[in-house]
Order: sequence, then C-alpha cells, then structure tokens
Amino acid sequence: QVQLVESGGGLVQAGGSLRLSCAASGNIFKINAMGWYRRPPGKQRELVATITSGGSTNYAESMKGRFTISRDNAKNTVFLQMNSLKPEDTAVYYCNGRITILTMGRLDESDYWGQGTQVTVSS
Repeated sequence: QVQLVESGGGLVQAGGSLRLSCAASGNIFKINAMGWYRRPPGKQRELVATITSGGSTNYAESMKGRFTISRDNAKNTVFLQMNSLKPEDTAVYYCNGRITILTMGRLDESDYWGQGTQVTVSS
C-alpha cells in the first residue's frame, strides 16, 4: 500500500506565505504525477496544482502567480509554496499521487490521497 503524509499547514494572516510538503511512501513502483487539491468550507474539492514526474505543471487559474508546485523525485516528495494568501484560500489541502505499485506480480496504477492538512488564512 501507499501512504501520503502532508505537513506544513496552519494559521497565517492574509498576505502571508505557507509551504506545504507531501511525502509518499510504501510499495511504489513509479510515481506518475502528484498534486494538490483543496476543499474550502462548505464547498466541493477543487484542483490546486499538479506536476508530472517529468516536471510538467498544471494550475487552477486562480492560483497562477501565487502558488508554485515543485517536486523532489528522489525523495517522492511534492511541495506547494503559497504566497499572497487570501482568506478564500482557507481550506483543507489534500495531497494526491497517481502511483503505480507492484503487487502480486502485477503493476497497478491508482490515485492515492493523504489525510489533508488545514490551512486557515485570517483577515
């Protein structure tokens, strides 16, 4: 099985910055892509950013210019640098990994999710 563990969430004032980290571990054959999603209070989960193993990135429009996703493939870790934070960025942030595992002699690709980390931005 695969585990994704997020860290770096917390309380920050509007205009401040926060850096989230997510480390993947377990029976990993290949990490094809990793990303960040978030669920604001009372709303559906939404895309924040993704990055492939080759370094291609994708951002939600509202995040461009403020958030930056990066990776350390050797450590199976993805980061999210969040700058110029706004109260509307308040949400539970979830790490996602599209990961191929080797189990019972077979290769299986699935999406795995972390437990989430709370980010709260005060006015």
